[in-house]
Amino acid sequence: MYRARDHVENERWLAEIEECADRLDLDTAARSRATDLFLSTVSEWDAPDERDADSRRAVVAASLYAGSLIEGDQRSQGDVAEAAGVARLTIQQRWKELLEEAGLQPPSW
Repeated sequence: MYRARDHVENERWLAEIEECADRLDLDTAARSRATDLFLSTVSEWDAPDERDADSRRAVVAASLYAGSLIEGDQRSQGDVAEAAGVARLTIQQRWKELLEEAGLQPPSW
């Protein structure tokens, strides 16, 4: 679970989630799930300065992909990568680990 402080400290990245979700035309449930996943795991990837922007952008992308998958509004890794400005491989490498960190069981396929 996350704290209200995490929300405040990550306003920039939550806005990025919303912008990417707009580009992907994600429904409300997928957006909400992506936000929850991001905030639930951001402390694991946390870096207090801007030098780690690429890492946080990768978590944004993985959160969007996993959130859309969980909520049945799935988008391809390629589409999410394009919307978030990361490589598809970045999402491929991070989304299952992100689910595990959030206490969820990733699919075995």
